[in-house]
Amino acid sequence: MKLWCERAWLGGESFADGVLLDVVDGTFVSVTADLAPPPEAERVTGLVLPGIANAHSHAFHRALRGRTHGGTGSFWTWRDQMYLAAARLDPDSYCELATAVFAEMVLCGYTAVGEFHYLHRGPGGVAYADPNAMSTAIIEAAKLSGIRLTLLDTCYLRGGFDASLNDVQQRFSDRSVSLWQSRNESLLSLASTTVRLGAAVHSVRALSFEELREVASWSVQKQYPLHAHVSEQPAENEACLAHTGRTPTALLDDAGVVTSTFTAVHGTHLTNADVSLLGSAQSTVCFCGTTERDLADGIGPSRALRVAGASLSLGSDSHAVIDPFEEIRAIESHQRLESNIRGVHPPSELLNVASYDGYRSIGWNGGILAAGAVADLVVVDPSSVRLAGTDRQKVASVVFAASAPDVRHVMVGGRWMVRNGVHVSIDVSRALTASIDALWRSS
Repeated sequence: MKLWCERAWLGGESFADGVLLDVVDGTFVSVTADLAPPPEAERVTGLVLPGIANAHSHAFHRALRGRTHGGTGSFWTWRDQMYLAAARLDPDSYCELATAVFAEMVLCGYTAVGEFHYLHRGPGGVAYADPNAMSTAIIEAAKLSGIRLTLLDTCYLRGGFDASLNDVQQRFSDRSVSLWQSRNESLLSLASTTVRLGAAVHSVRALSFEELREVASWSVQKQYPLHAHVSEQPAENEACLAHTGRTPTALLDDAGVVTSTFTAVHGTHLTNADVSLLGSAQSTVCFCGTTERDLADGIGPSRALRVAGASLSLGSDSHAVIDPFEEIRAIESHQRLESNIRGVHPPSELLNVASYDGYRSIGWNGGILAAGAVADLVVVDPSSVRLAGTDRQKVASVVFAASAPDVRHVMVGGRWMVRNGVHVSIDVSRALTASIDALWRSS
């Protein structure tokens, strides 16, 4: 397959003209700019971007949209409502819901997702006949929707530093690291050209220090990306300091978690020492701007992390909004509000966070229009109302003005999954409505 792109982003602050992409077996084998359109190539008009990674997702949280956002409270009161949704899911209903949510992501311009998956067991913590029934549901949903998936299978063993698992949390737990590893090992046969496995620890409060060490060692052995929720809330930091004498980042570092393949999700309340640890290890911090502001989490130190040597990625987390462009500019706009300085992150850096750095965070060679990378891309309509009158040659126009409805075409692994603003196989609105309504009707 040959694609001739009117304009495509190959790096820098401007789009390149006349870019020919040669795709073989779902991979870019050559990328050449400044060419006239060959007669055999498919012409792609618009602004072509590399694939965009949603590096942190909890698919079932999408069922809370519009139900939890208008009230008062905090992250902790929101969490109680989230548990109500988790308690109602089974493998069939989760597959239907996740398929619809992943399809929404693709429609909005995400081509890959890191699903931070911790809903493993049935009600009361009873294992399903197939211990991986819920994981298999997520993998099937990704295949049906056409999104590239890293299943970040999550270890979750206790309810807090000094708390046992509550009734809903029983569904999250494998009871031990060894049982979690065994279940994870049995998923290996489900990996494919668009599905890979990764690992996660839910948080420092969900595992002991020795359990953290076990997971870290095993993940290095498997060469898996490893993710964890880190310092999303001040209360998390306070509890960690009280019980261990260390911040969550310092505890994770001592346990061998903080490496170049580690992603700290949120990182909202990091100390200067935490920033230095993450930067020195060349770890990634995944910001989820629309969720962090929805839950009143706070603003993470994105610029300090970059200066220290860490990478950034982005995620839609609870899916209060699914719009990659909103997440991209939230990194910059939140820093502007905190620092009173504009232009903290250049537009090309922000786009790289969403694409290449996001793909690397979840373990894929992608998010870049270059030979050897997976053939994932997004095409934005420069004639939309939001982009009308902007400089169509500048990356800043897309980064600071585009929105999900401007996405016209999406390719994953060399296959068109969205054409002319429509998912090729799923009526996304209908699928979301049906699966979410069914969830809330269930007992």
